[in-house]
Parts: sequence; structure tokens; C-alpha cells
Amino acid sequence: MKRLPILAAVCAASLFLAACGDDATSSDNSQSGAGKTLNVLVQANTIYPEQQRAWFTEINDKFKAQTGAEVKFETFASANDELTKIQTAVLSGQGPDIYSLGTTFTPTAYATGAFLELKDDDWKKIGGKDAFVPATLGISGPDADHQVGIPFTSRPFVMAYNTEILGTDKPATTWDGLLEQAKKYTGGGRYGLAVAYADGFDPWKFIWAMSVQAGNPLVKDKKASLDDPATLKAYQTYLGWLATDKVVNPAAVGWKNAQAIAEFGAGKAAFLPMVSATSKVTLDKSAVAGKYAYAIMPTAPPGATSTASGGVPATSILSGDNLVVAKYTKNKDLALALVKLLTSPEQQESYYKTFGELPTNATAAKKLQSDPALAAIVDSASKSAGTPFSGAWSQVQLALLNVVVQSIPSLQAGKVDDAKLKSLVADAQKAAQDALDKQK
Repeated sequence: MKRLPILAAVCAASLFLAACGDDATSSDNSQSGAGKTLNVLVQANTIYPEQQRAWFTEINDKFKAQTGAEVKFETFASANDELTKIQTAVLSGQGPDIYSLGTTFTPTAYATGAFLELKDDDWKKIGGKDAFVPATLGISGPDADHQVGIPFTSRPFVMAYNTEILGTDKPATTWDGLLEQAKKYTGGGRYGLAVAYADGFDPWKFIWAMSVQAGNPLVKDKKASLDDPATLKAYQTYLGWLATDKVVNPAAVGWKNAQAIAEFGAGKAAFLPMVSATSKVTLDKSAVAGKYAYAIMPTAPPGATSTASGGVPATSILSGDNLVVAKYTKNKDLALALVKLLTSPEQQESYYKTFGELPTNATAAKKLQSDPALAAIVDSASKSAGTPFSGAWSQVQLALLNVVVQSIPSLQAGKVDDAKLKSLVADAQKAAQDALDKQK
């Protein structure tokens, strides 16, 4: 199977090739880690930073007691930072031993050819494929025989709503219906929606959802369609919530996800869309504890009452984090031993209780199925759809996000500049198609 050379320089970089070529002979196949250190790259947790630092220490202590090896964690802060870290490591042939990557970045990792393609023996060392919830393996590789991603967390997205504010109302199942409800509940210092426009990860997911529901997959047969009218409508809808509909706090133009959660947690918003179970830990300690619930997000695109013909009724991207092991690591078996620890039932259950990330371990996940508070989240997991498994997807994703980033000045001025928006979407289309054209 040919690799997809998304990083053009990678294929030509002799340093990279030499590093990969040396791996077979330099890899240490012993789990005795005395005096050794594993380096792990993970996303910085901006919602629970103190808990994450404590978790780093806990994992290091447990792994050191188990193997004698140290574990050092490094963090990335945004999707752009994530891609840069991958590129730098691939070009230099050195860097973290293990990467925790968002599922949508797994195709990019696979495309580089720089990460361990898991064989049967590798899966056995981490407990076997059967140890994982089957659906979480859906974006580990292009097919079941070529996988680099080991499921670490599952993060289907849903919508939180304030049951006290809504009363007998039920959350809308269409985006237009949600807007009407948001208008109804806006007033008196309260807003209908809490949305994080400056978040480095979430904005593009709204655009993706509305687009695929309208029948535009964004990428198909190596062709980008970011300039489709359905996607322009998605941007106008999403940006319009704040600028023209006035159902979002104007301050949200600068909010990250944690600030949107805090707004909802303070009882100042009726709905909190595009949120995962990670919010539960915070909300259960907030002013809305016992006064909120989760619902699946709308599946009818803007301007419609149902999913379009040819559209996908996706409630969420197939979301979460995968662990990938660098080929250049000199401690392959130690790295797999750490993966086994991180994906064990005990650690997965503990991680869920601390951060709200759903387990990918089948045993740990089964324990949560009976929790009524998670019913909508479990439902959303079953109705999630995967983003295209293309090495270019990370750049397509960033192009989608950049449209929102570049629209911030207009939002700050309280408007959606349609001419400017069309220009930004055209730029995003070109960037996405350029990335796809580099594929082989």
C-alpha cells in the first residue's frame, strides 16, 4: 500500500529516511526501562489544567514502578501546533515516542509513514483489538489491516441544555429550530446559545456537520467542495448567531471552549452546543448541577426540516484521541507497555472520572452504559460519522477553521460581511484542494 505524502518534504528528506531505516535495528525490545525516558505528546487540557498536571505525575509514578522508566509529557495547544509538531518530528526523525492525536489527525499521521503500523503481535502487547470498543477503531487506519491509531478516548459531541429554562420544551432537531428556541430564551442578561468562536478546535465541526447534513461531504474523490453553497450557508448560520441573530454573548468572539462551558454553567445560556462528556465534570459542580441534560445535536441543515437527500444525519464527527507510536523510537516495547497502561480498564475509568472522556476500553465503557445522564452521548456515538481518511484532512480542517479565525474582526464589529466571507471560503477551497493535489 502506498503512503500518502502530504508532507512534501518528508519523502525527500534523507534525514527522515535514515531515521526510519535505523529503527529496525535500534529498537529496544525489552520492557526493562531503568534509566530510560519515554516522551509523550498530548493536547493541553484547557478545561482541567491542574488535573492534567496531576495526571502526568500519576502516570509517571505508576509506569516507573512498573518498568523503571520515566514518562515526560509535552503538550500542544491548537490544531496548528499539533500539525507543526508532527511535521517537525517527521523531518528530523526524532521527537516524542508516543503521540496522542485527535482522530481527525490520524490520517495525516498515517500518511507520513513515520508511525508504527500495528501488527498482530503489537496488538497482543496492548491487550488485543478485542479490548477496545469496536467503533473506536473506525479511524485507526484506512482499513482493518493497516492501522496506526490505538483508541485512547472517545469524545462524541452533543448539546447541553438547561432543563429549568426550557421547562417542558424539548431541544430542537433542526438548526433552524434551535435558532428559534435560542431567540425565545435570549433576554434579561441571558443568551440562547453559549458558543466558543475563538476555540482552536471546535468551530470547524459546526461547519462540517451542517455541510454533510446538507449533502456536501467537503472532500470526495480527492476533490474539495468547501465553496459549495451549503457550506457558505453553514458559515453564515454559525457566524450569524452572534453577529445578526444576537443569541450569543458578544464576548464569545474571544471565548475558548472552557469559557463557553462556564457561561452555561453559570445559568447564563439555554444551550451549549458542540460539547462532549468532558463538560460533565464541570457542570456537576456548577450552578446548573441537576438542572441540565444532554441531547443529540440537530441533523437537519440550515434551511431544511430534515437531512438532505444524499446527506448524512451525523450528530458528531467520529471523535476522540488515538495514540500513535513513532517508528524512530528506540523503546518500542516500552512505548507499547505505556499504551497498555493508558488503555487499561482501571486507567480508562479513572480518566473518565477526572476528565469526562469516555473510555475506549470495552470493559470500562460497559460500566457507563446504564448511566442515564450519558444516554444522549452514547446515542450520538452511534450516529457519529468519520471525516475523510485522507492525509490532507488536517489541512482541510485547518482551512475550515481559518475562515472563522479570519471572520473575527467582522464579528467584533457585529456583522457578517458576506463579500469578505465568500472570499475567505474561496481561499479555504484553494488551500484544501492544494493539499489534496499533493496526494499520490
